[in-house]
Amino acid sequence: MENLSFFTAGDGSRHAYRMGGAAGKPVLVLSNSIGTTLHMWDDQVQELSRHFRVLRYDTRGHGASSVPAGPYSLARLGQDVTELLDSLDIERAHFLGLSLGGIIGQWLGIHAPARIDRLILSNTSPFLGPADQWDERIASVLHAEDMSETAETFLRNWFPARMLEARDPVVERFRAMLLATNRHGLAGAYAAVRDTDLRGDLARISRPTLVIAGQYDTVTAASHSELIAESIPGARLLVLPAVHLSNIEYPSEFLVAVLGFLSS
Repeated sequence: MENLSFFTAGDGSRHAYRMGGAAGKPVLVLSNSIGTTLHMWDDQVQELSRHFRVLRYDTRGHGASSVPAGPYSLARLGQDVTELLDSLDIERAHFLGLSLGGIIGQWLGIHAPARIDRLILSNTSPFLGPADQWDERIASVLHAEDMSETAETFLRNWFPARMLEARDPVVERFRAMLLATNRHGLAGAYAAVRDTDLRGDLARISRPTLVIAGQYDTVTAASHSELIAESIPGARLLVLPAVHLSNIEYPSEFLVAVLGFLSS
C-alpha cells in the first residue's frame, strides 16, 4: 500500500493523497464519490498501477483531508485537484471520477483542459436539482444524532438489494467509510452539488471522454450519462447493469473499459 501523504491547498486546507505505480508511467488521478475516501478504489489500484502512476486523494471534508467550514464550491473542489498536480510537478494527467468525482471531472474538462489528457466520467451528472432537496439534506445531516441514518440512505442508493441483504463485506466497508465521514464535510460537499449546473458548458469539453453509466442508478440516472455523452463532442458511452458504484459492482467490466479507453 502506498504511503499517505499530504499537501496544503491555496486556501490553507490540508489534503490527503496516495501515489502508487512506477515513476515514468502516465499519471491517472482517481476522484471519489461523496461520502467515501480514496479507499473506494482499493480493488482497482493494483491493476491500474501496472499501467499508470495512480494518484488518489481524499476530497476536502472527507477521509484524512481537513474539514474547512462549508459551503464548498465546485470550483474550489476542482482547484484542489489542479493544486495537487502542481504540488507534485504533474503537468497533465488522465482523470477518472465517479459521482461527485465525475462532477469534479466535468469542471476540470471545462475549466482546466490543459491539465487533462483523457477523461472518464462515471455514474455522474451535470445537474442534480432542485436546490431545495440539497438544503433539506444539509439540514438533516447537520442536525442528526449520528451518521447512521445518512449511511443507510447512501447504501440503499449505491448497492443492489441482493448485496445489502447478504451484508456483503464490500457493503460493510462502505458503511464504515460513511459512518466515519465528518458531517460538516458532507454538508459542504452537498452544497457544491446543489449549486452546480454544467449542462450548458458540457460542449466545451474537448478532451477524449468516456462516460460510464449504471443502468439501475437512482442517484445519477443513466439518462444523465446519456446527456453528458451526447453533449461532449466525440464522447463514448458505456452502460453497465449496475446501481451507483459501477467500479464495485462490476469491477472486471469497469477495469476493461477504463484500460481500453486510456490505452486507445
